[in-house]
Amino acid sequence: MKNRLIYVSFCIFCISGCSKDNWDIEKNGIPEFIETNYIELETISKISKFRSSEGHDYSDDFENCCSMKHYFVPKSEVDWSKIKIYAPVNGSIKKVTQEWAGTQLEIVPEGYSAFRIVIFHIKMSRQFVAGDKVDEGEQIGTHIGSATYSDIAVIVKESNKKMRLLSFFDVMTDKLFLEFSNHGLTSRNDYIISKEFRDANPLVCNGETFTTSDSFNHWVYLY
Repeated sequence: MKNRLIYVSFCIFCISGCSKDNWDIEKNGIPEFIETNYIELETISKISKFRSSEGHDYSDDFENCCSMKHYFVPKSEVDWSKIKIYAPVNGSIKKVTQEWAGTQLEIVPEGYSAFRIVIFHIKMSRQFVAGDKVDEGEQIGTHIGSATYSDIAVIVKESNKKMRLLSFFDVMTDKLFLEFSNHGLTSRNDYIISKEFRDANPLVCNGETFTTSDSFNHWVYLY
């Protein structure tokens, strides 16, 4: 509720002329605006923690050498290529990037133009281009298949023009998080390695490759 009140105040202030294309996290907090999951949760066995050593370095202008996104690993018994991928928000496509496996879509949420939702490794249901509109809950494709995990990142452009990465679990509503807590751990923090802990236990990278890894469990297992 606190974040929502902060956002209302921020919007009133913006009427007098500030830009909504950036967002000051320290001043305005993190808004909880994602109400729909981007993937079929019942097909997922585990999720990597934010700031883990899973995959490769994916960090922002404020931190380095950690994975500041979440990997969603499907269950072994399901066909990974048939897992449906959805638009988690109403919004528009900012960028379409062809990856080594599938396509990466970057979505700007309606009403939160400073934010970007990035979904990786999609086999698209249609040919999206920058500027296309998507509806919350619309199927935008399927996961590319068993060659790689599905992953999602959240980017916000701060008022100083720097890019900050947030956890998917930071920006979802309590109602959406309930879907996750019904499958496992019940705190959002269980899906996030804190900045303080990571600073005290830093990783080492060579380019985007981790040359060290966490000695503790960096996965959340679902049931």
